Amino acid sequence: MDLLQAMRERHSVRSYTEQPIEGKIKKDLTAFVEQCSRESGLHLQLVLDEPDAFQSLLAHYGKFSGVRNYIVLAGRKGDELDEKCGYYGEKIVLYAQTLGLNTCWVALTYSKRKVKIRLEKGEKLCLVIAVGYGTTAGVSHKSKSREQVMRTQTTPPEWFLKGIDAALLAPTAMNQQKFVFSLDGNTVRAEAGTGFYSKVDLGIAKYHFELGAGGQKNADQNISVFGP
Repeated sequence: MDLLQAMRERHSVRSYTEQPIEGKIKKDLTAFVEQCSRESGLHLQLVLDEPDAFQSLLAHYGKFSGVRNYIVLAGRKGDELDEKCGYYGEKIVLYAQTLGLNTCWVALTYSKRKVKIRLEKGEKLCLVIAVGYGTTAGVSHKSKSREQVMRTQTTPPEWFLKGIDAALLAPTAMNQQKFVFSLDGNTVRAEAGTGFYSKVDLGIAKYHFELGAGGQKNADQNISVFGP
């Protein structure tokens, strides 16, 4: 499964089986989380076989069950923290999907004080991602139209539309999709809307857009994605 297929097939899953993450899948996922942590400068960590963070009234309210594994997204406090957590968190989510795992972004319905991570001075816990083998593969949700999330002055090129379609597959808080992508020449800009975790959502949507629009291929064509 490549990342584009993972993006299309991945849905949020809140109920998990008891099957542990182990062997090569555990090794590969751990290594990828560590790679993203180094690349981003964030404090990212895979926590395995630890159910306490999801044994609370909040988790019950969020309809989570069987969650024993999660990815912690944290980092130094600052204006870029939420967006970077969204971007790199979604990289991990789609990679986990290629390994045959299921995931769910979790912002509020877990116990922060029971999360197994030791934060450094100046760091902040942003959110976590539940990960494991789901009891189902999840279901898709209704998306906005292209026109609701893009601004262009002329007929947009095919690569931009593919990026928009990919962004519309991105998971967002309450499925609100509060982001807008603008095209000016060959430069794409993205803006977050208002609301809880809208900057996290923007980071997730940016990663999806880059995958859909062609990533490095577009860089070779002098197309600036999210340029200054």
